[in-house]
Amino acid sequence: MYDDTQHEPLSLWKQIKEDFMVPKLNDPALDSGLELFFNYPGVWAIINYRIAHKLYCKNWKRLARIISGFSQFFTNMDIHPACTIGRRVFIDHGIGVVIGATAIIEDDVLIYQGVTLGGVSLNKGKRHPTIKSNSVIGSGAKVLGNITIGKNAKIGANSVVICDVPKNCTAVGVPAKIIKRENKDERLNHADLPDINKEMFEYLLKRVAVLEHAIKQHDDIDLSNEDKELECIYKKFISAMNSIKH
Repeated sequence: MYDDTQHEPLSLWKQIKEDFMVPKLNDPALDSGLELFFNYPGVWAIINYRIAHKLYCKNWKRLARIISGFSQFFTNMDIHPACTIGRRVFIDHGIGVVIGATAIIEDDVLIYQGVTLGGVSLNKGKRHPTIKSNSVIGSGAKVLGNITIGKNAKIGANSVVICDVPKNCTAVGVPAKIIKRENKDERLNHADLPDINKEMFEYLLKRVAVLEHAIKQHDDIDLSNEDKELECIYKKFISAMNSIKH
């Protein structure tokens, strides 16, 4: 469980003030403070959550849910007031973000649009993810169940994460796999993430080619004309995959 008592306690006003400062640290596109009021729904979603969460903890649950409902309507983000969100959390271009009731997000986490921190069970108790500090959750990623994303971890865009991700690791894919370890001091660069499906297709094509070659040699079959046609198709396919990669 995330222990917020380890941090210097902030009043609600100081916390909201700090939330307004977060985009200046995370978004180079921010040119003026005025933009925060019109172009950063993620900031407003967090601020509305702070107010609703305060009321929820004081057992004003119905009012908290009403505030969350208004926030969802205006920001297009669904953040349950019962979840725990730490300091300096930034939701960048946050349209479509969903954060469940028992989710825990620690400090300095960066979340992109379309992220879901959801549950896979209808049972009571902890059923949503825990996101450790300094993690980055890429666009469209789905992090599901009572799992833990370790400190400094990176989740690639559109990944589906259903198992724990260790600290300082990068996970991508459906379901997500660990593809990089000890990335502690790096930011998530989506352009550098491998295409696992593309690499698997390339492996399978090469494997089939090897098996066909072995069969033809064993049975002394002449398929030279068909080979030329298939080789041309194969080269076009590899060229297309390389163009996607670069």
